[in-house]
Amino acid sequence: MYIIHSIHFLESVTMKVSTRVEYGLIALTDIVIHSSDGESISAPDISQRQNISRKYLEHILLLLRQAGFITAQKGLRGGYTLSRPADSIRLSEVINALDNNILSGMDAKDDGGELRAVINEHFWGRINDDLNRYTSDLKLSDFANGCRNNFSDTWDMYVI
Repeated sequence: MYIIHSIHFLESVTMKVSTRVEYGLIALTDIVIHSSDGESISAPDISQRQNISRKYLEHILLLLRQAGFITAQKGLRGGYTLSRPADSIRLSEVINALDNNILSGMDAKDDGGELRAVINEHFWGRINDDLNRYTSDLKLSDFANGCRNNFSDTWDMYVI
């Protein structure tokens, strides 16, 4: 899965990405992919498709709604839709809304010696700068399209 692969790469490189961020990106991407005609997507459908606990997913959807990325619709055909176009949402916005520590700058701690400070600046600092740049430039629509393209061979989409 493109989303999971990208996030697991980030986890192995420099940081722990919280499940809140991981599942938030998955939920938003699921909404983009499955609401092509603007229909709302239910939490149970996302939960089932993405194998995420419904209770935990609903907590994440609440955070995404509070951050202004999605709107909730009640009723028989209720669910979630994006509150603005996917091409106006940057991944950095989503990540910062769900966990504002991931894209924050490195702490300049002076307790590790000069070599540690140099490594932090020239290695981890550059990775953090690249991650900031990458997520600031990447729109949710492009991210979802990349996911959709990677799944196109394995997805069976049924229209009833």
